[in-house]
Amino acid sequence: MPTPFEIARTYNPKLNCFLRIFNEGTVPSQAGKLNGLTVGVKDVFALADQRLTCASKILENFKSQYTATAVQRLIDAGAVIVGKTNMDEFAMGSSNENSAFGSVRNPWDITRVPGGSSGGSAVAAAIGACRITLGTDTGGSIRQPAAFTGTIGFKPTYGRISRYGLTAFASSFDTVGTFGRSLEDTAIALEIMSGKDPHDMTSADAPVEEYSASIGKDIRGLTIGLPKEYFGEGIEEDVREAINEARTKLEKAGCKIVNVSLPHTKYCVAVYYILTTAEASSNLARFDGIRYGHRTKEQLNLLDAYKKTRSEGFGTEVKRRIMLGTYVLSAGYYDAYYKRAQQVRRLIRNDFAEAFKVCDAILTPTTPTTAFKIGEKVNDPLSMYLNDIFTVSANIAGTPAVSIPIGLDSKGLPIGAQLIADSFKESTLFPLSKAIHVDVLKDLRL
Repeated sequence: MPTPFEIARTYNPKLNCFLRIFNEGTVPSQAGKLNGLTVGVKDVFALADQRLTCASKILENFKSQYTATAVQRLIDAGAVIVGKTNMDEFAMGSSNENSAFGSVRNPWDITRVPGGSSGGSAVAAAIGACRITLGTDTGGSIRQPAAFTGTIGFKPTYGRISRYGLTAFASSFDTVGTFGRSLEDTAIALEIMSGKDPHDMTSADAPVEEYSASIGKDIRGLTIGLPKEYFGEGIEEDVREAINEARTKLEKAGCKIVNVSLPHTKYCVAVYYILTTAEASSNLARFDGIRYGHRTKEQLNLLDAYKKTRSEGFGTEVKRRIMLGTYVLSAGYYDAYYKRAQQVRRLIRNDFAEAFKVCDAILTPTTPTTAFKIGEKVNDPLSMYLNDIFTVSANIAGTPAVSIPIGLDSKGLPIGAQLIADSFKESTLFPLSKAIHVDVLKDLRL
């Protein structure tokens, strides 16, 4: 049997899922609960003395001086770090075509995208190079690639896991989460990473349940909500049929199915892209070539050096989102866009609060389609953004959500179902996930 490190080296030339593969022992591991569990780390997390590029030319040679809390907690518990995984630049993208170091390819069909922005982590987990990989989910960047690759992608409640050492994209949305091949690995990794961190004031001081113990719990009597807004036009028929099968499994397991409404769903994508681009334009202002990272070689005055450095260092999608965010925050447009979007964000949160008064979890497709072709949407930003239509709402509301593989479509590509629970109710999602999970990865042929 090849080791995870050997699997990574064998398939990376074909799939480009790792930016760096370490030698065994490069990152010293401790003895602990995880007992050598192999982990891949999205290259948006700090790892002491290792490069932290965010898949961007502007940070191509930058080395981190410390380790992110989430990563350190795994290491302290006995995890073995295999390498840093590829991603969309600064976590901005839904296809992993925005990396400065080349696109990641889907192992089910290398002509298709793996999803983004955590596509490298999704692929590394899917091929067995790691039992768990870390990703970030700002608007679906864990759940969408999980659906496209047949892995389990878990986004916990906002604040459940510390963001210390995570390079910020949109600070009020960014959430640390995992990809895995099994619910057991997913649960134990989340248990270890969760909890208050004095380095992150947004981390929640809330009790952490034993998620691994919740997997086998009886789900009889739980109520599952089906939001009518998530089952309209645009869903591929194979996806719709698979979701109906998942619903039937939950009913047979003793769950009650009810219809719910999330009436402000139609505003989710607009709210998400206004607020996240605004936060990105602020967060990415620090990358100016003066303090660290790439700096233009041209001899220019300070303002021109800023412009030239950022022009050379950032990719097209990052520049697009910085410009959009700067626009919505500018004088004369702030009230019309940013302020209004914050008000609608509150309404969307209220929709979920009302829904969870009548149900324990919500079932939806993760994505309206299965994985699309590389290059198919890269020149159509609006079409690309609409791919996040079912995932952004959980980030807007801050609730936990998981994408579970539930089958393959007629093209042999994985289909994902999304389950959403109320804030800090992650333990509700594990037994429900077990009831509908289909291990499609047994059919993956590399």
